[in-house]
Amino acid sequence: MRNLAIIAFLLMGLTSTPAGAATTSWRSLTPAQQEALAPLSQQWDSLPEQQQHRLLKTAKRYPNLTPEQKSRFRDRLEAWSKLTPEQRNAAREKYRAFSKVPAEHREQVKQMVRQNQEAKVRQSASGVPATPPPLQP
Repeated sequence: MRNLAIIAFLLMGLTSTPAGAATTSWRSLTPAQQEALAPLSQQWDSLPEQQQHRLLKTAKRYPNLTPEQKSRFRDRLEAWSKLTPEQRNAAREKYRAFSKVPAEHREQVKQMVRQNQEAKVRQSASGVPATPPPLQP
């Protein structure tokens, strides 16, 4: 559940905003902010102001995280920073869809996703090409 909260937090912080607003330069960030947001250092100056603001708000909490939480945060922020705009939009859509799932069914959905991911890992490790699921009328 904590992983889901971190993902949701990152997704909220990385939503797109209108371009053209004034932004904060990477050089003007404090060392603590730069440490927390390091995976975005190359993109930072081109991010919209509202997105930067949300990320800076997130970075305020970074010093209080455990080392494990900090590592998870950096890993996820780095993975997010490498996504294409299309992949980010798909992730946002999945998040929106998941947030509409009633709370009592969310654990079932998460378990199905985990099983699907594990099956993909096993399949890629076996070297057998994926077969699409049968079409249903």
